[in-house]
Amino acid sequence: MSARTKARKRALDILFSADVRGDAPAVALAAEAKRAASEPARQSSWLYAREIVDGVIDHADEIDEQITTHSRDWKLERMPTVDRALLRIATWEILFNDEVPTAVAIDEAVELAKEFSTDDSGAFVHGVLARIARSS
Repeated sequence: MSARTKARKRALDILFSADVRGDAPAVALAAEAKRAASEPARQSSWLYAREIVDGVIDHADEIDEQITTHSRDWKLERMPTVDRALLRIATWEILFNDEVPTAVAIDEAVELAKEFSTDDSGAFVHGVLARIARSS
């Protein structure tokens, strides 16, 4: 598993836990930063995970607007929490991170959705992200 794949999974953990607990993502990020300081072996995944979460925080309104616009009748708050976090991560990568090819951002999100969410989540995440990518 690549460092960026591990970082996406770590960012998913941070955003998911913040959402479930009702915390601001910045609070969950700060808690993870403390943990990361004591785990130097995971440093390579931490840096990109932090970049993702910071990006999602910085562009939250734009990201959520894109997801809402392209999710076809799915309100953001009704989506499974994992799907919502994955859509935010991949949308940030598609719109704001030129270093990640759009196809990679979509594929990584779909694979994580298949692993951690519902049976239908992979197709749902793919559809929303494909529409966002086409519109950008």
